[in-house]
Amino acid sequence: MDSLAAPQDRLVEPLLSPRTQAQRRLKDIDKQYVGFATLPNQVHRKSVKKGFDFTLMVAGESGLGKSTLVHSLFLTDLYKERKLLSAEERISQTVEILKHTVDIEEKGVKLKLTIVDTPGFGDAVNNSECWKPITDYVDQQFEQYFRDESGLNRKNIQDNRVHCCLYFISPFGHGLRPVDVGFMKALHEKVNIVPLIAKADCLVPGEIRKLKERIREEIDKFGIHVYQFPECDSDEDEDFKQQDRELKLRRMQEMLQKMKQQMQDQ
Repeated sequence: MDSLAAPQDRLVEPLLSPRTQAQRRLKDIDKQYVGFATLPNQVHRKSVKKGFDFTLMVAGESGLGKSTLVHSLFLTDLYKERKLLSAEERISQTVEILKHTVDIEEKGVKLKLTIVDTPGFGDAVNNSECWKPITDYVDQQFEQYFRDESGLNRKNIQDNRVHCCLYFISPFGHGLRPVDVGFMKALHEKVNIVPLIAKADCLVPGEIRKLKERIREEIDKFGIHVYQFPECDSDEDEDFKQQDRELKLRRMQEMLQKMKQQMQDQ
């Protein structure tokens, strides 16, 4: 029947009105259309409507500009009610975990930003294992998320896992201190660590270069894994690709300069 009907339809089609012909073509397309091609758009709309969670931990001794950097990054004041401790209070202070949450919206995209601060870290006379409360907190967030994912009601799960840690290194030393090495080794397999030289503007370019080289050597020596830029996907935005190329090129230039300096010293 189908083989006989098809030639007849082809003969009748030129006699139909343009509107009827268009409707027939749409019906033929609908028969071949499943609908999964719209899934990326649906996921995108749902994600934008729901918003995103991002938890950033800042760690380092007091006075290195952690709160100032957070203000500059997100253009918001998260420390309005912060109380500045005296020198006597700082000596007896233990490591705390403080969370500051703020909702940010930019171009219709919502972000629930959580800053995890660690006041008291590195400020004591004896800093042995002062990172223990921080590692315990990170482990608790992983356990809580696992329990929520394993539960029956997974609709409104809150992701409080630490996604990134900015670790501030003092610019006044000659590299990493034991507390720096201990902290990063304790967390490098659990959190993306981004080491930063704090207050780098108080050093001249030559001093910054030497300090960065020394810190990189010590990071490699102690087997610490810090965050590395991932490879760009082919469908990424061209501006993002350009930024990624520039950052990787700068890293390559620093490595070549270091090799050249070593050859000259020899």
